[in-house]
Amino acid sequence: MKGRTAMRRWGDRRDGKLIRDIDAMHYIMPLMYPNRCDNEAYMTIKVNLENTEKFIKELNADNDSDVNYTIFQVIIAAILKTVTLRPQMNRFIANNNVYQRNEVTAAFTVKKTFSDEGEESLARIVGESTDTLVNIRDKVNEQILFCKNHDDESTESMNFIQKLPFKHLIGALARWADKHGFMPQSVIATDPYQCTVVLSNLGSIGMNIGYHHLMNWGTNSIFIVVGQKSTRPFFDKHGNFSMRRYLEISMTIDERISDGFYYGRSIKLFKRLLENPELLMRPLNEDVG
Repeated sequence: MKGRTAMRRWGDRRDGKLIRDIDAMHYIMPLMYPNRCDNEAYMTIKVNLENTEKFIKELNADNDSDVNYTIFQVIIAAILKTVTLRPQMNRFIANNNVYQRNEVTAAFTVKKTFSDEGEESLARIVGESTDTLVNIRDKVNEQILFCKNHDDESTESMNFIQKLPFKHLIGALARWADKHGFMPQSVIATDPYQCTVVLSNLGSIGMNIGYHHLMNWGTNSIFIVVGQKSTRPFFDKHGNFSMRRYLEISMTIDERISDGFYYGRSIKLFKRLLENPELLMRPLNEDVG
């Protein structure tokens, strides 16, 4: 029998717990601004890759596995740790209410073949409190391997729905069910817009960062776009010049779930983890000071 603290209370959803002690401003904002895509805060960060690439190279040199560590795995691990340590980043708004998500999740799209006709599949990673970069690497690669050879659960359900008549009625029912948290689990099992964060690795196809909007569908409150690595000039405080490797990342966040001060500290932590990836060898829930 589950303990009282684990019990679902009236007003909770299957995927999140209703926040009942929220301050007045964050109570009012969803009522005044009900659409997620109308409440986006967009920002970019520039990550110094000097220590990160060195760390990944050393890990791969000592790696007994056939699967190497990559910068994308580091980014996923860093955002999962950030959200774990900064739980307000794992909130979402649905039906004008603010919820704390039950899981820490990351989603991304996998292209089965790099061609115009290549199909896409949806990958979803669940971060456990004890996970480290090692576990995240394994989860990411398991998902990529699965997606390249199978249809994910949500895609299978969408393929079935596509064959049904009365698509406008189905759409209206789906939007109502999504708003109230009643969508069948088989449909949203790997839906990226039901996750904490969605990532798009544009650098992997030779593109740089750009703005990506949030969706009114689902519960996703953070969208991250990863660009290309580049070598750029750097000047220190004394005016000395050097060339350094950088990576630009853009983030779109639902500004209603927290305030700018909390966002700022969270993004600084995310950047710190990316530039000091040795911190990701600690469990997601372990504070880094």
